[in-house]
Amino acid sequence: MVKTSETAVRFGSSRFVPLALRNLLSNKARLARSSAGIAFAVLLMLVQLGFERGFFDASLATVRQLDGDLFIFNASKYRVMNHDPFAHRYLNTAAGVAGVASATPLFGAWQDFFWKDPAGDQTYLVQAFGFDPDHPAFLLSDVKDDAGRLKQQDAVIVDRRARAFLHMDTDAKETEINGHAVHIAGRFTLGPDFMSDGTVMMSEQTFARLLPGNRDNAAALPVDIGIVKLRAGENPAQVRDALRAALPAELRIMDKAELVAFERSFQADLSSAGPIFLMGTVVGFVVGMLISYQIIYTDLSDQLPQYATLKGMGYNTGYLVRVVMEQAALSALAGYIPAWLLCLVVYRVIGTIALLPLHMTVGLTLLSLGLTIGMCLISAGLAIRRVIRADPAEVF
Repeated sequence: MVKTSETAVRFGSSRFVPLALRNLLSNKARLARSSAGIAFAVLLMLVQLGFERGFFDASLATVRQLDGDLFIFNASKYRVMNHDPFAHRYLNTAAGVAGVASATPLFGAWQDFFWKDPAGDQTYLVQAFGFDPDHPAFLLSDVKDDAGRLKQQDAVIVDRRARAFLHMDTDAKETEINGHAVHIAGRFTLGPDFMSDGTVMMSEQTFARLLPGNRDNAAALPVDIGIVKLRAGENPAQVRDALRAALPAELRIMDKAELVAFERSFQADLSSAGPIFLMGTVVGFVVGMLISYQIIYTDLSDQLPQYATLKGMGYNTGYLVRVVMEQAALSALAGYIPAWLLCLVVYRVIGTIALLPLHMTVGLTLLSLGLTIGMCLISAGLAIRRVIRADPAEVF
């Protein structure tokens, strides 16, 4: 604590300066050290939370870009982007349901297409999609603009944000997929995820031709996802019920929101990513709580004579507890602000290198701020017993 005269000079009328703030600012060197310690823990939590959201955003990017009102897929699928197809003929049934404008197939492959690096001789596994060029399966504007070019034989469009070693972002016009020469007719912007390094799109006929086995007839291929578009003014829920009645029970029909939630549920609950990032955040919280406890306990030990004096002057325990809690909250803010600013730089650098969608959002800011204040208040609650037990007679 600082002397009243010193505080008055610094702040003018000291009556308007909370005691907790005076305590915090009384020792600038100690404040810098404590802020650095708390900031380290905050940065650790922010990085973990950012990675978690970046992982989910990258994993859901392809699903979110699907262009349809309703989606049909095999009920045994445990995630959207895996190969578990159903018979092509069911789309003909779906197209005949009242309210359906079109029901088109999306063919996908995640383990069958090998892309040859145009700048070298290495081949890499990529995810591939085939669809009717007259009904582009994705919302991406580049895909819609270049869909007509896919009618050319062996034409493909590629992801310019794919991993650098694939060289999809170059001006190359020719390469090979599964040993077949292909023409690169255009590029779109999607980005990789933790499962795939790059994406290639093509017509359904080219997909069938390049697929191992060389089947030229796309109509004979089983479908990974059926994309249903409705007529204007139709009620999606009613059409979905009609589709469920017309199609066998082994097929599942979802709207876009349900499809995204389905994929997110897999990533959060069934994959190892959710628990890993959760554990990282918990570790950061515990580390921060230990650091803030040590800081607050040291501050209270140094200021114990002043707190004892306040007790001797008649201030009750509730007032002292409030001062300590306010000081802990202010310490949390002093550590959070520099950590938040530094995290913006970390997100930018890692996002550029790893091609992950790392962004600071309002939700992420509020969550991390709440965790920071919470860990400091819990630490203060554990350390405050020293102030409560302080006896003026013993201290002096």
